[in-house]
Amino acid sequence: MNANADFSKKIIAWQKSEGRHDLPWQNCFDPYRIWVSEIMLQQTQVSTVIPYFNRFMSVFPDIATLASSSLDAVLAHWSGLGYYSRARNLHLAAKEIMVAHGGYFPVSFELILGLPGIGRTTAAALSVFAYGAREAILDGNVKRVFARYFAIEGNLSGKREEKDLWPLAYSLLPSNEIAIYTQGLMDLGATCCKPRKPECMRCPLHLDCVAYRQGRAHEFPSKRLRKAIPEKQTVMLVLEHEGKLLFKRHPEKGLWGGLYVFPQAETIAEAENFVSTWLGMDTLVGRWLEPLMHTFTHFRLSILPWHIWVKDKVDPGRNEIWMTRSEALGAGLPVPVRKLVRQVIPD
Repeated sequence: MNANADFSKKIIAWQKSEGRHDLPWQNCFDPYRIWVSEIMLQQTQVSTVIPYFNRFMSVFPDIATLASSSLDAVLAHWSGLGYYSRARNLHLAAKEIMVAHGGYFPVSFELILGLPGIGRTTAAALSVFAYGAREAILDGNVKRVFARYFAIEGNLSGKREEKDLWPLAYSLLPSNEIAIYTQGLMDLGATCCKPRKPECMRCPLHLDCVAYRQGRAHEFPSKRLRKAIPEKQTVMLVLEHEGKLLFKRHPEKGLWGGLYVFPQAETIAEAENFVSTWLGMDTLVGRWLEPLMHTFTHFRLSILPWHIWVKDKVDPGRNEIWMTRSEALGAGLPVPVRKLVRQVIPD
């Protein structure tokens, strides 16, 4: 048996006995359920995704329902999961499927890859799990398994390095049981060949793993030199009038695209000037709340919340709306905004 066949055979055998088999999107061939799960799983752990997936599927059980729903509704059920462009692309792709594909999820790899928010690995996973296609995946878990097993030097997160890995990924594909192999490869990276403290003795590949034999598993893949994470600051104006809070819908582009946030200012001076000219200082009472720190992928955001009780209700402007606590918590809110709502109007 050649080395490549032995690699896939061990993965398949391990998956059958040790892998995950009871996830809510498994044991079915429904491309919609698989699609939603794959999008949610991008940069998010399985344990976090499961409750969101179950709630999402109960409200949007099929492509037609998702496509006909408002973006606000979709974002509300995505709220807290992060990376909101995934939800916007999911909604956009559902609409495209209804128009361009007659409401049926496309079968071919090329058509799947053409949908908004779907990259090569996601398209491959969908093709494999829904249709049994013979396609390779190359997510972070898989790259880590390859890097250690073959002792591949260098940082594998760059586009050039990833391009060089695709031929290897395809060369390792088995001739059959492709879905079991693919799930096994993902599960192995998530539960055994972990980024920190890999459990090598549980791995079916450890006897042939070059990094393990050299005692260097912790060195692969090479760590990218991290730059200091910059910190930004914003002042959030938490305006309250008779139990309602004022929200502004964020433009659809950006980190919080399409979500409802509190009006913001870059500095305290700007916030004070805004309040005095727009509201009038004699019409309100305010207090500064404890700052919040929210971490994004590339920066940290320091949030200074200013809770202001407005005596005379201000008419909302464009893209603004007054909401009660329950209305707000049922809408699409970023995590720190949701925390502030619960803080200023306790249950």
